[in-house]
Amino acid sequence: MDLRTLRIDDAPAAAALAGQLGYPTTDVQMERRLAGLLGSEADGLFGAFDAAGRMLGWIQVQERRTLERDPYAEICALVVEEAARGRGIGAALVEEAQRWAAGRGLRTIHVRSNVRRERAHRFYERLGYVRGKTAHVFEKQVAAT
Repeated sequence: MDLRTLRIDDAPAAAALAGQLGYPTTDVQMERRLAGLLGSEADGLFGAFDAAGRMLGWIQVQERRTLERDPYAEICALVVEEAARGRGIGAALVEEAQRWAAGRGLRTIHVRSNVRRERAHRFYERLGYVRGKTAHVFEKQVAAT
């Protein structure tokens, strides 16, 4: 398995995996998102690839700066191809995110996981993550100006 930073040409494979995560995404949408994030100092975007170059999973980790706490990293999304789960790919991607965070001097990593994703909860707990708090997420659509 090869780990590397994502590229624009990874958009179709990344979009397909986003759909497996429960976020249907077109290739065009993913390309636009990647274009907006690649080169960002605050984002780490990493993919896992097999020997043939097929994407097996990806992770996005982001530096967060807020008024209420010191800077920290947050895993925004992690997905592994359904047929490749249970082979250590997710753990390798999390380790890469942790290296990225440590390299930026960030000492804490947060990850949010839907309450229904019990398998994901067990995965993170096996990696040493502990549950911090439970929260509700509120959302509202606003008109673009």
